[in-house]
Amino acid sequence: MLSKEIQLEVNKGAMLPLMEEFYTIQGEGYHTGTAAYFIRIGGCDVGCHWCDVKESWNAELHPPTSIDQIVANASKYSETVVVTGGEPLMWDMSLLTQKLKDSDRKVHIETSGAYPLTGTWDWICLSPKKNKLPTQTVYDNAQELKVIIYNKHDFIFAEEQADKVNENAILFLQPEWSKKEEMTPLIVDYVMNNPKWRVSLQTHKYLNIP
Repeated sequence: MLSKEIQLEVNKGAMLPLMEEFYTIQGEGYHTGTAAYFIRIGGCDVGCHWCDVKESWNAELHPPTSIDQIVANASKYSETVVVTGGEPLMWDMSLLTQKLKDSDRKVHIETSGAYPLTGTWDWICLSPKKNKLPTQTVYDNAQELKVIIYNKHDFIFAEEQADKVNENAILFLQPEWSKKEEMTPLIVDYVMNNPKWRVSLQTHKYLNIP
């Protein structure tokens, strides 16, 4: 149970439940292959059955950490910072992104979009989930739409999401890792027949890096 003082700091985004932070190579989507510092925020209620970081779901397991400390750590490593989760938009991202921008970082987010958009972002990667659809603010502002393909029906879902996102968003289809052998050939065929889409792969898993 957090003290009242700490809970107030979390509520306003001055402290956040930090699960982990690490410097690595972006493995997915538009910025694949580029160096980035990842900040993984705990807490998520979207509940994807194939989530590969389910330990992030319970925010109470991850200690509230001062955003000043988070920004200081990030600034040692990379010009590009990726905020991910969990679902980072469960928390107010305004103060964190402002401090990152003040330290001349490029600030990206990976989100399901299930909560209203907060913060100032250079790049928003929207990865929508069927069981908790994105808010309009994220549809309207996403630079990238990345739909995970677990089964054939997900192609229908992908097209539904492409219709909702803004016209400038770059569209990606990515096989769910446990189904990659089955789904990757289908994605390749789909993209060749529907070239508005691009293929995304979890290259960091092939490279065996975080």
